[in-house]
Amino acid sequence: METPAASGGVHLAAYRPTVKAAPGGFEESGYYQCYIDGSSAASLGSDAPAGYDTLDAPPHYDFYANTEVFGRRRRFRPSLYQLHANPEADCRPPVYEETVSAQLEEGDSSEEEEEEEEEEEQKQPEPEPTRFGWIQGVMVRCMLNIWGVILYLRLTWITAQAGIGLTWVIILLSSCITGITGLSTSAIATNGKVKGGGTYFLISRSLGPELGGSIGLIFAFANAVAVAMHTVGFAETVRDLMSEHGAVMVDRTNDIRILGIITVTFLLGISMAGMAWESKAQVLFFLVIMVSFVNYIVGTIIPASPEKQAKGFFSYKADIFADNFVPRWQGPEGNFFGMFSIFFPSATGILAGANISGDLKNPTVAIPKGTLAAIFWTTISYLIISATIGSCVVRDASGLLNDTLSSPIEACVGLACHYGWDFTECIKNNTCTYGLSNYYQTMSMVSAFSPLITAGIFGATLSSALACLVSAPKVFQCLCKDKLYPLIGVFGKGYGRNDEPIRGYVLTYVIAACFILIAELNTIAPIISNFYLCSYCLINFSCFHASITNSPGWRPSFRFYSKWLSLLISVCCLVIMFLLSWWAALIAFGIVIVLLGYTLYKKPAVNWGSSMQAGSYNMALNQCVGLNQVGDHVKNYRPQCLVLTGPPSSRPALVDLVSCFTKRLSLMMCGSVETAGPSPSIVEDASCESHVTWLNQRKVKSFYRGVTAAELRSGVNILLQGSGLGRIKPNVLLLGFKKDWQSDTPQAAHNYTGILHDAFDLQYGVCILRLREGLDVSQTPQSNINPVFDEGHESIAVPSRIQTRASSSDFIEPGPQLSTVFQKKQGKKTIDVYWLSDDGGLTLLLPYLLTRRKRWARCKVRVFVGGETEQKDEQRENVLALIKKFRLGFHDVEVLPDIYQKPQPGNVHQFENMVGRFKINTNPKEDSDGDLPGQEEPWMITEQDLERNWAKSLRQIRLNEVLQDYSREAALIVITMPVGRKGVCPNTLYLAWLDFLSRDLRAPILLVRGNQQNVLTYYCQ
Repeated sequence: METPAASGGVHLAAYRPTVKAAPGGFEESGYYQCYIDGSSAASLGSDAPAGYDTLDAPPHYDFYANTEVFGRRRRFRPSLYQLHANPEADCRPPVYEETVSAQLEEGDSSEEEEEEEEEEEQKQPEPEPTRFGWIQGVMVRCMLNIWGVILYLRLTWITAQAGIGLTWVIILLSSCITGITGLSTSAIATNGKVKGGGTYFLISRSLGPELGGSIGLIFAFANAVAVAMHTVGFAETVRDLMSEHGAVMVDRTNDIRILGIITVTFLLGISMAGMAWESKAQVLFFLVIMVSFVNYIVGTIIPASPEKQAKGFFSYKADIFADNFVPRWQGPEGNFFGMFSIFFPSATGILAGANISGDLKNPTVAIPKGTLAAIFWTTISYLIISATIGSCVVRDASGLLNDTLSSPIEACVGLACHYGWDFTECIKNNTCTYGLSNYYQTMSMVSAFSPLITAGIFGATLSSALACLVSAPKVFQCLCKDKLYPLIGVFGKGYGRNDEPIRGYVLTYVIAACFILIAELNTIAPIISNFYLCSYCLINFSCFHASITNSPGWRPSFRFYSKWLSLLISVCCLVIMFLLSWWAALIAFGIVIVLLGYTLYKKPAVNWGSSMQAGSYNMALNQCVGLNQVGDHVKNYRPQCLVLTGPPSSRPALVDLVSCFTKRLSLMMCGSVETAGPSPSIVEDASCESHVTWLNQRKVKSFYRGVTAAELRSGVNILLQGSGLGRIKPNVLLLGFKKDWQSDTPQAAHNYTGILHDAFDLQYGVCILRLREGLDVSQTPQSNINPVFDEGHESIAVPSRIQTRASSSDFIEPGPQLSTVFQKKQGKKTIDVYWLSDDGGLTLLLPYLLTRRKRWARCKVRVFVGGETEQKDEQRENVLALIKKFRLGFHDVEVLPDIYQKPQPGNVHQFENMVGRFKINTNPKEDSDGDLPGQEEPWMITEQDLERNWAKSLRQIRLNEVLQDYSREAALIVITMPVGRKGVCPNTLYLAWLDFLSRDLRAPILLVRGNQQNVLTYYCQ
């Protein structure tokens, strides 16, 4: 049929497809409108598709977001089921967790619900919390944190010790580390939406909770100690000012402690007032520091006065620059790494902006721009100050105006001699109090107006202390909210619209106050250097690891980074940690390892899509592919088990037994077949995560695989052929015995036996477990419990509601953790192995693997074999010699000649009654022109079938009598399973063999049949 062209006033709407729903059904367009909050397709897209009524929705932000926007109802993408389901067959679409069920009713909305919706729309949105841009929120904050106490009070001293050349090396090395760390941070921060938590959030969401949690705790502690470092620097400056005016409270050390505690208390008040006040204070500090810098540069240009010359300042001189360019180490800290350890904390403020990521307008933009800009400008400032101060001031000066040059210049020591000053006496006696090497306030002395430098010191120290005082609680709060560690959750509570961590502020205050009591800046600085280096090491490693895993989810919008540079800096940080202080590095890594071990042990229920998960996938995939290059060898044989459990919680005994000989050894996969009909709810039940959760709670190392099929046998066939990956695939099928095969339908019994034949056809070994009390512990019949494996239950599945989110409120809880006989210690019982037929050795291998477990280790393994009375001893020695070659450790072998005797007539009569309902009488003459009944009903047993299999039937009857005699008190009976030949032994007769062989036994019995391939060998190659 030709459709008219959409032109010349003909609109596509005239050819709109319509969906006619059955009575009680739903109109597709009507459902679409209610599903997306009354918006039609036209409201979401362009005018072109607006003429069609369809559930398909164009791309929209709401479909990918996890949060709602105030003022409008959130939209949701229709599910695949809603798009392809037949509206006539399905009376209504399934209700999703995010939608209100009343929305899907046509005209059933009550007036109360409408009034509630109107009230919600009329509510005013909550006031927006304070948010910052990249300049005020990141760049200024980082620059203030970098321009800390070291800049004003220690950079001049470091220049005197290391010289201008090595000081530049120290500055550039620190900037290289922080710069590349900034690039790595930018890459991680732009790989998705960043929330609060700063450094901890970035590392934990990249590397996972194990490393993220430990480094988050360390980084929060390092920031708390940094508060003490900057506060001590401030207090040291105030003390020096007081000393110049002769004011002393107690003594030099205690004055620092008193001033430090007062200062940090004042800063605590500012931080608890809120981020808005804290940000205003930071801007004020920034302006003060900039003025102090200008004041310093002007002071270096102004000609030196006699007072300044007496203190070692002579303006720019080439020979002073040349003399100060080379190092002159003094004191116990006089070495390169000693100076580096003192300077490095001044470069560690690069994460000050990232640490308040939750308070930024757009963290993914602000963090890269602000952090990198701050690193660049602060590096330039450090280089300029070290070069200028080293060009103007000599290392040693007395500060006395009387020390002018009066003796011959040849007897004068030091560069000051060339400028008319003689500091020889104090240089020789090491009593000089001024100069780069002795006077921490050199920048103040050089400046044009020294009070401005003092103000700059106040601004730098207080701003850095304030930034750390805010950063530490923010990082710690996010860590507490994730509940990775015990006893710290109380600090995760936030207050106010900015979710301020008041309790975290108090904790940081207490830690800072404790370290302020040390009152020595040079002692505090190296303590936090290792913690910062450890953090930077993991940030760079996070960037490298996320890149090297090639995860499709690693798509940072910031492209200017190198994974190899990140790795290099990560290694450099690690090396520098040990070069600075090996014992502090060991302490830092010891803390990381302890916290890492705790997190690995507890396994917190979080899933952040970390690079560790991607790396594990890559590693597993590569290993699986690598196995394809190596052929199978009998020495490496492992029983890889496909266990037909249905929902694992319904047959815990089967799960526990198989786990005993596969845990930490080989593959175990629990399989379930859903046969209740095609329905989204059935598909969901088959792959329900609650089954995996149940296995994890039981500490069973197993996979779970659920499939849907029209019937059980075809579903099991899917599992047999489709399970596994490469060479990691099942080779042994384990299932429970169908004890209700006589009362269930003959077709069900036929399908059960067909599963065994299918497994043998696919070269599987087969094991059947039977317990006296049965395996199925489910309380009520469920459609998702395979009825063939135990008691048969027939039920009809009704399509139920499905969810699109893993966090559904209708999440199926894992089944109860019931104890089984295989979880208990077996003591000094016996494992009786009836090795009646050679199946390749699987009958011997499984008991051996059981005895390697603690709960079975004390059990004695007895091996029973068939034989003749005349050759009993000889046969026993032959079997024992063979077992010794296999090195299984089994020493008790017994030959049973009586298994070939005739069974008791009473038992034979019971067997005949068991198969009686399946017997048919056939007359060959009557059936010569038609099909035999056995062809139409293969489970029926003819007289001919019974006659040609009678010897095997008697053998199974007799074996049960032997088991009753020899293994009444055994912990487990393992016996070679007979095999019924297809086309010769009817399925019901074969089930009768298995039933009679294993009936009325107190001990669990495991029928085992290998695939007739060797699984044991006594060769070395």
